[in-house]
Amino acid sequence: MSTSFWKTTFGQNPVWLWFIALGILFGVYGLLRLLRFVLTRQLHRLYERWGRPGLKILGDLARRTSTLFSFAVALFFASLGLTLPEEAQRGVQIFTLSVVFLQLASWGSFLVGVWFARLSERKLKEEGDAATATTIHALTVIVRIALWIIAAILILENIGIHVGSLIAGLGIAGIAVALAVQNVLGDLFAALSIVVDKPFAVGDFIVFGNERGRVERIGLKTTRIRSLTGEELVVSNSDLLRQQIHNFRRMHERRCTFTFGVTYDTPPEKLADIPLIVRKIIESLPQTRFERAHFKEFGPYSLNFEVVYWMLDPDYNLYMDTQQAIHLALVRRFREEHIKFAFPTQVVQIVPPVKEAPSAK
Repeated sequence: MSTSFWKTTFGQNPVWLWFIALGILFGVYGLLRLLRFVLTRQLHRLYERWGRPGLKILGDLARRTSTLFSFAVALFFASLGLTLPEEAQRGVQIFTLSVVFLQLASWGSFLVGVWFARLSERKLKEEGDAATATTIHALTVIVRIALWIIAAILILENIGIHVGSLIAGLGIAGIAVALAVQNVLGDLFAALSIVVDKPFAVGDFIVFGNERGRVERIGLKTTRIRSLTGEELVVSNSDLLRQQIHNFRRMHERRCTFTFGVTYDTPPEKLADIPLIVRKIIESLPQTRFERAHFKEFGPYSLNFEVVYWMLDPDYNLYMDTQQAIHLALVRRFREEHIKFAFPTQVVQIVPPVKEAPSAK
């Protein structure tokens, strides 16, 4: 071609500059696609060799890089060396930024899905908490929708559509809707708090207010608890979290306290032997740790003793079996030692009237 052809101006740029821009377009596009292919392949090989989950996530991110994103980035770099009309330059910028927002939303949605999927899998396999796993899946959908809504708002703002008034209108409508469904939203956020903070899980035995029972299901709005009497309690998540919750499954040891009284006619040497007797009985039983036994006080009709010991296994049935064994052993030993348990009694003393001395006449 002649030199004049290359110098011919087309669209405010010489032909040779258009060819350079076209070369940059195809070059950057090809480089990005090649980089995507190499990263995906190499990260996959490294993951198979080392088994690191992070390598697989990076490889999947590279695989999710769209062709449109590569083309938009290449087009942007190609346009930098050209003198374009303001409308065309603005159009390239809008197109590039819109595609970048879409790509970021795609990557973010993927990462959110991976993180929540791992959390749900751990809940399901390690803890057997299927209800919480279902809740996490629902939250994944909500977060993903929120990401795409943010991306759409950014794209509209980038195009030139002022979404401020639209958002304000949606905000006013949102306030009205929030007021109408505030209880539902409160329960939803309470469910999120339960999933994140984990005050209890499915299978835990909890006490709240005047109720107690075992957690069977944690939903988006309510938690279902099987009470000791057999009926199912359905409690809203927000109401449940407003109360003080006692989680007995998290208890590693159980502190046990009991008292008993003996009669006032018990000899002092027998009173001194009672703490030793109690200690030997408790230490002879499995899963126990003796703490103390003391002659505590003089009661209205008994000499009172207080005993404290620990159950190394917090199981309630085991605790009751052990307490029963302690009581039976105390009854046997006290019978052998001729020590009497006290019971409410009253002693009535009848004082005969004092006879007056006969007066001397």
